[in-house]
Amino acid sequence: MPLPAFQSDGNLPEGIYSASWSELAEHFGGTERRQQLLQRLEQLYGLASATTFLERFVVFGSFVTTKPEPGDVDVILVMRPGFQSARVGEPACFLFDHDEEDRRFGASIFWIRTDLLILETVEEFLDYWQTRRDGGRRGIIEVVP
Repeated sequence: MPLPAFQSDGNLPEGIYSASWSELAEHFGGTERRQQLLQRLEQLYGLASATTFLERFVVFGSFVTTKPEPGDVDVILVMRPGFQSARVGEPACFLFDHDEEDRRFGASIFWIRTDLLILETVEEFLDYWQTRRDGGRRGIIEVVP
């Protein structure tokens, strides 16, 4: 199923949408800056996948809008049970340190381990990230290779 059209405010309609890398590039890779950020997302995905614990890779924020020049990328990593960030070697270890991820990758990366959620499900956790700063709702993208 193709990604939906943008709403008048430049956001996707509320929901969690699945997209391949080619769909992500087609829908969101229009400017040179967006191409750079798409490459960064692929790099982050590769590093997170190399841990062998990555379950889901979700992109949200200005990259999945019509904003021509997003400043960075915002990502949620959903990690499998047993993942331990302290055991991850370089350079992937920097994905799990908020200050370093921003400095090295120009990214805001949030991560959870599915077996450590107590009061909510993974879907409820992801639902939270559909809320914008102004309280409105937006769509987010799960990358499926």
